[in-house]
Amino acid sequence: MVTSRLFLTGIRCSGRHGANPGEKEQPQDFVVDLDVEVEADRDELAQTADYRTVIATARATVEEESFDLLESIANAVANAVLALDGVLKVAAVVHKPAAARSNEVQGVAAGATVER
Repeated sequence: MVTSRLFLTGIRCSGRHGANPGEKEQPQDFVVDLDVEVEADRDELAQTADYRTVIATARATVEEESFDLLESIANAVANAVLALDGVLKVAAVVHKPAAARSNEVQGVAAGATVER
């Protein structure tokens, strides 16, 4: 089997996540970066994972589910993408820009890696 990797960065979305009081009341911004290993035996879209579907799956996971922990969001995104046809391994990093600003740091993020 031939594999290849897709690097999808800066996937912007919003969701109701957080452990602090009030964080789930209004949607917050999140940014997802993905490193996705896919099957790439032939030069045919039907034989691999379509990156448009991968992006839509990541966004839907952040927007439709709700978690307390950033780590849980990263794990849910990675598992949702792994469930797609043609995907063999996923590393997901979820950034929470508001947490970075409120803590006066450049970035706050959590990552998860899952594979078949």
